[in-house]
Amino acid sequence: MLNNLTEKIRDCLEHAEGCARQAEAQTDPNQKQDFLDMERRWLSLARSYEFTDRLSDFSDETKRKLDQLPKL
Repeated sequence: MLNNLTEKIRDCLEHAEGCARQAEAQTDPNQKQDFLDMERRWLSLARSYEFTDRLSDFSDETKRKLDQLPKL
């Protein structure tokens, strides 16, 4: 699962980079803004995947620690 999320994050960042390059190449301000908006959305999705990844790590660690506690 984590490898899949890491790959998704990488894909999002690559798409964002492509949008940034496209924005730089635009002469029309509206098209430029559209690409910048797409870049922002790709970066937001990457952050969302990263947050999910970190939350999963935290949950797994918490579960591991709970499993180590003595049973009552």
